[in-house]
Amino acid sequence: MFDILLLFLAGLVAGGMNALAGGGSFVSLPVLISVGVPSVIANATSTFALFPGGVTSSWVYRDGVRDVCGVGVRPIAAVTVAGGIAGSVLLLSTSSTTFDVMLPWLLLIATSMLVLGPRLNISLQSKMRPKTAVVLSVQFVLGVYGGYFGGAVGLMMLAAWSLLGGEDIKSLNPTRMAMVTAANAVAVAVFVLAGAIAWLQCLPMIAGALAGGWVGAHTGRRLPAPIIRGITLVVAASTTVIFFTRAYF
Repeated sequence: MFDILLLFLAGLVAGGMNALAGGGSFVSLPVLISVGVPSVIANATSTFALFPGGVTSSWVYRDGVRDVCGVGVRPIAAVTVAGGIAGSVLLLSTSSTTFDVMLPWLLLIATSMLVLGPRLNISLQSKMRPKTAVVLSVQFVLGVYGGYFGGAVGLMMLAAWSLLGGEDIKSLNPTRMAMVTAANAVAVAVFVLAGAIAWLQCLPMIAGALAGGWVGAHTGRRLPAPIIRGITLVVAASTTVIFFTRAYF
């Protein structure tokens, strides 16, 4: 009973964080591992549990989805989906022991993007018009990361698109949300087909995440952005330190 309550609360917090500023997996993933779910299965289960909230957000912003760096939405979506499939299959091919060693570094990458992302989005802007093949190749790699782990992949997409095209970040947000959801959708499908979801732990977390997303969306209208960002960074940094300690000390 305690585990169910803990998983619900973790989903509640993670869903709220995703609605506010992202980074919900920094809460959901360690809690799943703490209740005994192996790390690879925990990552897949976390992705599934937080997926409905991403779908809801993408639907809200669907009218704003647009081309990226002169490349159409359909080819961008196609390579994102292909990358998501590749990343999810790669995750399921990784042993929990290997993933335990990699996880702190993945968390560090995600935390770094949470810290540096907004600055990179400004400083990396350029007026390049790269070839379509370059844009699609970069997007495929981002799709692989999204399917494999996915922490802060949305910020990585915005930073990459800024570097490649120098376009307005705010206008690309709907496309970013749609592409993250696309990568997660195919990853979730692969995880379900492979039987990689810990359903007993997943269901209370889904319930919490849905409630948290609703609460977070309303709370975000009242809390100042610096407070939201500060809370997210503290959770991300703390989780990263804990997992480095767990893996190496």
